[in-house]
Amino acid sequence: MTLDKLTIEQLHGSQLEIAEVIGIEAYRKLVASYGGSSIYISKADSVMNGLRDAEIFRRFDGSNYLELAHAFNLAENTIRDIIYRQSTEQEAHQMTLF
Repeated sequence: MTLDKLTIEQLHGSQLEIAEVIGIEAYRKLVASYGGSSIYISKADSVMNGLRDAEIFRRFDGSNYLELAHAFNLAENTIRDIIYRQSTEQEAHQMTLF
């Protein structure tokens, strides 16, 4: 049997739950690419925090820590930490380009 013949009715337990959430076509692709391996799916908060942090870094002008803290409802120290992490990641990425 090939994956293209697999139907949602043939699945059980957590595999059925996954197929119901992402759809049978996406499930087939997931099985074809990652079948037999363990994968980690981030929580929504983690994904959203990464997007938030990138937006904070994009809007940072060199001195607007307090403005960003108010805009994102975070402590100024948290903004400073985010800016430091983002700038460190950007520097590391740029170093790999050379």
